[in-house]
Amino acid sequence: MDFQQGLITTVHDYNLALEDPVLLRQGLLQRPTTILIPCLMEEFRRPALALIRSVLRELEGLHQLVIALSASTAEEVKEAESFFSQMPFPVHVHWTNAPAVMELLQGFTNQGLDLLGTPGKGWAVWQGLGVATRSAEVVALFDADIRTFTPAYPRRMLLPLLFPSSGVAYVKAFYSRLSLESHALQGRGTRLFVGPLLSALSQLLGDSPFLRYLQAFRYPLAGEFAFTRDLAVNLRIPCDWGLEIGLLSEVHRHVALSRIAQVDLGLFDHKHKSLGSSPHEGLQRMCSEILTSVLRGLMEHQGRTIPAEQVATLEVLFRRVGEDRIRQFALDSAVNNLPYNRHYEELAVQDFAKLIRPGVERFQKDPLTIQLPSWSRLLSCASSLQDDLAAAGLDRCGTGGGSSSLDLSALGSGASADTLLQAAR
Repeated sequence: MDFQQGLITTVHDYNLALEDPVLLRQGLLQRPTTILIPCLMEEFRRPALALIRSVLRELEGLHQLVIALSASTAEEVKEAESFFSQMPFPVHVHWTNAPAVMELLQGFTNQGLDLLGTPGKGWAVWQGLGVATRSAEVVALFDADIRTFTPAYPRRMLLPLLFPSSGVAYVKAFYSRLSLESHALQGRGTRLFVGPLLSALSQLLGDSPFLRYLQAFRYPLAGEFAFTRDLAVNLRIPCDWGLEIGLLSEVHRHVALSRIAQVDLGLFDHKHKSLGSSPHEGLQRMCSEILTSVLRGLMEHQGRTIPAEQVATLEVLFRRVGEDRIRQFALDSAVNNLPYNRHYEELAVQDFAKLIRPGVERFQKDPLTIQLPSWSRLLSCASSLQDDLAAAGLDRCGTGGGSSSLDLSALGSGASADTLLQAAR
């Protein structure tokens, strides 16, 4: 814990501060706020989501909770609705892969728009934002697998956006990732890949405003963030594991640094991803796609790329920085009496280093990865799309794979949401 500020505003956790629930409630009532949780059905079988539900149940003044749910059947969706049925505010369970949703989005291919993307978190976030920003001025996103969720999480994420005088439009979380069971350091993607990668690129390319911007975030891969509606509807959403870095790149494109804040949430734990036995699995696949997102950001914001003759230098720099970080993490863990497997971390850095050359070469051949268009662009094509999508996501008649009894002939044609909702019922 410290009190230092840098390129972007940092909201620290001083532990001594007293909570003021009245302040949060007043802010929520003044600015309609929605919490968005992208979710797989399997999360309903784990204790983390029940913890999140119990914490959010005490949140007074929330405008709406949107659950962007991927489910196999309508019965699973109804189970999710029952799970959240006792909340003191409206809950919208949006079935992201409902037959009606798939048919609606497929209908835009004749306009040159691929809205089906790659099923996953990015696609769910994009849909959830479309539903949430119909009526909310502020949207906060939390993952469904957070095992340490406390009332401080939504309070600290939302308050910077609820103070109109702050001018903040985007809030990003940072935290100390520790395993609840072993107390060992987690977050290898951030500690052993993104951190060394950004440092190595900075040494290779020299002064880079975009890289300095990314390095200003203490946990750039944090999946918890919040923003104003005006910003949310103007962001392109990446569909791969580069979602978090890709969103930071989009924020950099649209928002002045003075309007960005990062907030300390303290200790944090959620599901851990394995390293993977090949570059196409686990953390290795995730880091490959993150590398692509960083390289694309450099190209978009600065017109910079990595020449073929400098790829070997980047590999060497990455490996050296990674090894230096491991020594630092080892000392940090030892002083705090935390377990630390230095050999395992060294092996991880070795595997990550092997991703760089093929990753750069692959990006050079195909730099345009899938990004879902911003909602502002889509609404210029179909002004009723948000309402149409919300209505389609409420269809409970389909089976997750067959046809739906909902009449889809009006979807995407400007039919009112009320008409579509009535048909869904």
